[in-house]
This record gives sequence, C-alpha cells and structure tokens, in this order.
Amino acid sequence: MLTIALRTARTRWVTFVGSFLALALGVGLITTMGLGLAATLDAPRRLPERFAQAPVVVKGDDVLRVPVKGGQRTGRIAHPGPVTPELARRLADLGPTTEDRSFPVRADDGPEQLVGHPWSVAAFAPYTLEAGRAPHSDDEVVTTGWAPTGARIGTDHGPVTVVGTVTGRGFEDAVFFTDARAAHLSPAVDQLVVAADPTAVQDAVRALPGGQGAEVRVLTGRDRRYADPDPERDSEALLSVNAVLGTAGGVTGFVSLFVVASTFAFAVAQRRKEFALLRTSGATPGQIRRTVIAEALLLGVAASAAGCLLGAYGAPLFVSSLVHEGLAPRWFTLGDATWPFHLAFWTGLLVALAGAVAASWRAGRVAPAEALREAAFETRIMTPGRGLLGAGLLLVGLGTLAHALLADPSELLHRKTYTSRPMLFIVAFALLSPVWVRPLVRLIAWLPARLPGAGGMLIREYAAAGIRRTAAVAAPVLVTVALAGSLLGTTATLNEAKAAEIRQRTTADHVITAGPGGFDPATIERIRAVPGTEISSTAATTVHVLEEGTALIRSEARAAHPRALARTTRLPLTAGSVTDLDDDSVIVTEEWERHTVGSTVEVWLGDGTRKALRIAAVMSIGTGGNGAYVTPANAPGATVDRIDVRLAPGTDRRAVGAALAAAAQPAGGRVLTADRWTSENRPGTRRTTRAGLLLVLGIALLYTGIALANTLVMATSDRARDLAVLRLAGATRGQVLRLVAGESQLVVLVGAVAGTLVAALNLVGVRAALGLLHVRSGLVIPWDALTATFAACAAVAVAAAVVPAALSLRRGTVEGAGVRDQ
Repeated sequence: MLTIALRTARTRWVTFVGSFLALALGVGLITTMGLGLAATLDAPRRLPERFAQAPVVVKGDDVLRVPVKGGQRTGRIAHPGPVTPELARRLADLGPTTEDRSFPVRADDGPEQLVGHPWSVAAFAPYTLEAGRAPHSDDEVVTTGWAPTGARIGTDHGPVTVVGTVTGRGFEDAVFFTDARAAHLSPAVDQLVVAADPTAVQDAVRALPGGQGAEVRVLTGRDRRYADPDPERDSEALLSVNAVLGTAGGVTGFVSLFVVASTFAFAVAQRRKEFALLRTSGATPGQIRRTVIAEALLLGVAASAAGCLLGAYGAPLFVSSLVHEGLAPRWFTLGDATWPFHLAFWTGLLVALAGAVAASWRAGRVAPAEALREAAFETRIMTPGRGLLGAGLLLVGLGTLAHALLADPSELLHRKTYTSRPMLFIVAFALLSPVWVRPLVRLIAWLPARLPGAGGMLIREYAAAGIRRTAAVAAPVLVTVALAGSLLGTTATLNEAKAAEIRQRTTADHVITAGPGGFDPATIERIRAVPGTEISSTAATTVHVLEEGTALIRSEARAAHPRALARTTRLPLTAGSVTDLDDDSVIVTEEWERHTVGSTVEVWLGDGTRKALRIAAVMSIGTGGNGAYVTPANAPGATVDRIDVRLAPGTDRRAVGAALAAAAQPAGGRVLTADRWTSENRPGTRRTTRAGLLLVLGIALLYTGIALANTLVMATSDRARDLAVLRLAGATRGQVLRLVAGESQLVVLVGAVAGTLVAALNLVGVRAALGLLHVRSGLVIPWDALTATFAACAAVAVAAAVVPAALSLRRGTVEGAGVRDQ
C-alpha cells in the first residue's frame, strides 16, 4: 500500500498539492500561535521601573483580599489610601525616607498623559540628567526629554521653566518639580521610599495601632513593580494576546481540517475509475482504504514537517509585529519552548488522517461494477450517515442557540461564543450541501438561463449536474463568508447596541468631560454657578461582591447624587427608582446574584471598605456595561470626571455653552453637546479584538484561496474531454473559457449565499439576545466585507478554472475529445 501511495502521489501530484499547502500552512500557523502562547505563559515577571534602585517602598495596600472557603480571593482596589503622617514618622526613625507623589499635569503642547513627581524620587528609576541641572525653585522643572532645556511652558499649575532634561525610560512622560512644590500641588504621600532593613520596616508597619498595618503594603525586590503606574498593564496585554492566539489557533485547526477533508473527498470522487480498476484486479476494500490512508499519512508527515519549519521562521516575525503594533509589551519575545512543535506536528498528522477517514471509507465501499458505472455520472451523493450527521449538527446548533436565549442571553454576546458558534452551522451546512446546492444553483441561475443564447443554460446545467464539484468549490467560500459575516457582523451589531444604550441613557443637554486628574471642588462649584443650568457630577469607582461564596466579582460603578442623576440620565431600570438611592443603598444590574429591590448585599467599596448596602433599584443587563451606582459617600477617593448639564427652558444655549466652557477650562474640561459627546464616545472594537478577528479572517481567506485553486485545477483538468466536445459542437475558444469562468463564478456565488445565510442565522440569534436584554438597536450586516470576500474568492476561482482550461484547449480538438478520463 505504501508503494502504491508513493507512486500515486508522484503521478497525481496536482491532486495533493492543495492539501499539502493547506496542511503545511495550518501547521505553520499552529506552530506560530503555539510559540506565541508559550511565550505568554512563560513570560518573565516584569521588573521594577520607577523604583528599580529603591531599597524598600511602602504604599497603601491596593489589593483587596477576601477570605473564602479553602483560601482567599483577591481584587484590585480602585482608590488605595495614602501613606499616613503617623506611618511616615515611624519609618523616618528607621532611616532616610523619600516621599513620592504622582499627579497629572497639563502642559501646553505637552504629552497627553503627563505626570508630575518630586525631583528626589528621580534617582530611584534611575533617571539621570543628560542636560541642565536639578530644579531649585517653584517655577523650575526637569522633563523626560519632551521639552528642551530653557523652554518656558504654560501648565495648569502656572508657567514653568525647563532647567534640565533626563533620559526617558519609556514607561511614562514625566515632569519633576522641587519636593516642596510637589508637596504643595499634591499633599498626600502616595508612596514612601525607606532606606532601612526590610524586616524592620515590616515590623514597624505591623506595630501600627488599630489594625492599620493591614492597609499598608511593603514592597521589596521584584514586588517593587507594584509601585509603578498601572503595574498590571503587561499581564493584561499578555492575556489579550493569549486570547487572540488561542482563538486563531482554534480556527486554524478547524479550517484546515475542513479544507483537507473536503479536498480528500473530492479527490476520491475524481479517482473512482482508478479505484474500480484496482478492485477489478483483486484489491479488497480494506486495501483501498489503507491506500488512501497511506497517502494521507505521507501527505501529513511531509506537510507537518514543512509547517513546523515555516512556523519556526514565522513566529519571530509575528511576535515582532505584535510588539511593533503595541498589542504586546515592548519586552515580549519568544522563549525556548519546544512543545508547540510537537503539538503542531501531531495535530497536522491527525488532521490529515481525520480528513482522509471518510474519503477512504467511501473509496473502499463501492463495488467494482458500481464504481465503473458511476465514474462519469454522479448519482447517490447524500448518504444516510452524512444526512443524519448534518441534520444532527444543525439541530444541535439551533437547540443550543434556543437554550442560550432562554437561559442566559448575555452568553451569546461573549467573544468566545460568537467566535465558535458559527463553526457548528458551517459544518452542518457543508454536510447537507448535496441537499441545498442543486436548488440554490437553479434559483440563482434562473434568470441567466432564460437570457438569449445557450451560455446561461449550460452554466446552470453543468453546475447542477456536478454536485460534488459544485459542493467542493462552494464549501471553502461558505466558511470564509460565514466567518466574515458572523464575526464582523456581531462586533458591529454589539457596537451599535452599545451606542444605542448611550443615546437612550443620556438626557442632558451638555456633557463636560475632565482632563487628567478630574474636576476639583472649586471647578464644580464654578460650573454649578452658571445660570440656567442643573448639573449632575459623577465619578468612576468600583465595587466588589462575593457571589456563590467563592467568586469575587468586580463591577465598574459611578458615584452620583441621586436626584441630580435622575434629572440628567435615563437608567434602564427594571425595578425600583433612582431617587431611592442613598448612602446606605446601591443600584445594581440583573446580572448580580442578588438583584431584588429591598434586599441587602454585602460589597467592598473602591477603597476596600466592607459594607452592607440595600438594593434601591435594578437595571437590565444590556450589553454588559451598565455597572452599578452608589452615592459619593460610598466612593471615597473617587474624583469627579464627568458633569452632565441640563438647561432650563428658554435658556440661551450658545451663551450657556460659552459660560460652561469658561468655568471648566482651568481644569482642562471639555464642554460637548449631548450629540457630540455620544458621537465621540461611540463604542468601537478593541485593537486586540480587531487584530484577532482580522487574523482569523485572513487565515480563512488564505485557506479558501488554496482550496479553490486546488479543487478547480483538479476539476478543470479532468474536464478536458467535455471542453473539447464543446469545441467540436461549434463553440469558440473564447465561448468555452467564458463558460468555465461563468460556472466558477456561479459556484462561488452559491457558496457566498450559503455563507451569508449562516451569518444571518448567527446574527439573528445575537439580535434576539439583545432584545431579551432590553437593548433596542438594529442588526448590522457587514455588506462591504461580504462583497470584498466574494470578489476575492471569485477572482481566485476564475483564475484557477480558466488557466487550466486554456491550457487543455491548446490540444487539438479531436485529440482533446479523445482524452481518457483520469
């Protein structure tokens, strides 16, 4: 069997080249994704940045620790407390201390995320002067190179002169003031550097009265990175990269298996006369099956080895592009893991064998006489097993969709769900293709077949008669169009739903957004004093709740005054009233385990304080961004970052807008109309999510091109006699080529229509889920993406069909008509 397989591969190499390319590409992509995943899992722990040279750093604890059965759960505190004067005095007795403060600074033509620090902490990064000197007076600063020495800059803290620059270290844009000026601008001590023995510092913290030591964190060694700004940003970025690579790897495996199985099935159908001759010469069904399996084994080994080599060269380039695009941390590199190569190789081999199993069974099941009789005409294509499997998968897909809608509609809005669910329908439609291909061909070609001339009728009849060929060509188009429509359509529909929620919720006439650092009380009072206005100032915070006794759930929340909130915002309430909110209550969503008005829920506030609050009102889940609402008393440390303004009837909008802008300008506030604010805050797809979707669709489109080219080259090469007979019947060379091109376009259109139906089925499920979640928005179908996908598939199909047809027509007409079936 192995010898026959080798000779077959050498003789019919065209049959196997597409499967080889698809499988090698799949293994290469799995290798690349696997190496990237291994790098995210084995990434080195991030080193300290701002305090790399600090011996010990003391700060308010920003980790919430909640004991549960069998351990504890942790969360991130949104507003950790400062270092108290009492603790600072105790630590000063142990050795020299340096106070650290971080506060936002707005500078003319300066960086958007500019942060101020006292000069004395610069040495702990270490920042070193590259020009000028240290600041000595209140109006002198040192920058990280974004402004040159000698520059005079206007800031929200007054004009300053740059007297020195330090080499930037990449993790922040900073401006350093004198220690006294920094203390005046930001009195609270965020962190304290202590030059003392770490054990002595720990003992001093534990000796604080009243359990205050539990609210303080002592950082040494690598843990000093938790004193850096946004210490979790790298881990969050790696988590996003991990999700993208995992999704892309899964889709790669699915599409490669789909393409290889489809190609093997079509190749076996094309070789029925060859298998008939083997059966006639004494080969048993088992030997025929083993021959096909041996071919798949040879193909799998060769393609998997080539794919591993391709992945080894492609992974560094891929990781470099992730870093360059800002999707991964700048230090992210490949490790020395070898398991991705083993995983990719054996996955490729398994895919090749799995794709050949059904084809080998079909090849060995037909009797010699039956195979010879069917060699030139297709009869029984839909087998009972295939029909049952396809119908079963379709029913499973519809059943799980209905169950999700009835049990938890929000589950359908999760990325993992809407990425994987289309695959079930894709496989079901592909298995049932013999049922829908012929009716769909006749429906689409109904009008062209009735136009003058025989071209339209011949195109329709060729496509309808060659169901295997039509289904094999339509299948990869179905995959790509279905994925493009489902993934891009779902994200666009969800973005539109979120935008609709924002529009429906905002009833204010103006929205004032804060710059870095938020609004101070004086600015809020200036805005409140503008005649003819009613304002609602809100601040971002968080609350944590323990559900089912084990899961610590973090919810984004906003702190607001209830009566003002009710007059400027329309919350999607399902029970209760906004005005019932007070300092002892909270507004939650239906997603919370407890969401009954009047019941009590235990939460941890933004500063880590544990408190029991009564549920005043309940909001619908919506798209998942409704969060929670508390009063300012339950958001200690939160800074107002948004002010909604409602105008009194008859107020001059232009005059009030100008007055609001003048009042908000000193704090860097922007005054926007409600429509303008809604437009600017329209949700969009996150960069990592968009990159993942484009990667998935790129993989599917590449596979589709390979599958189309391979299948059409095989099909057109085996139709040399048919094309020559058309020439003998009087058709010109151009007419034959146009016939071939038209048929390929028709078949691609059939696949595109089927893929669009699959996408529509998924999108209808998402829209139904949004309706059950009380979100009123339209369904978004990405027609541009679907049209572009169809055009790309059609271009590949026409080229792959016309080129081999033109080559076969170079033979003499009589010679071509006498070509024997392959």
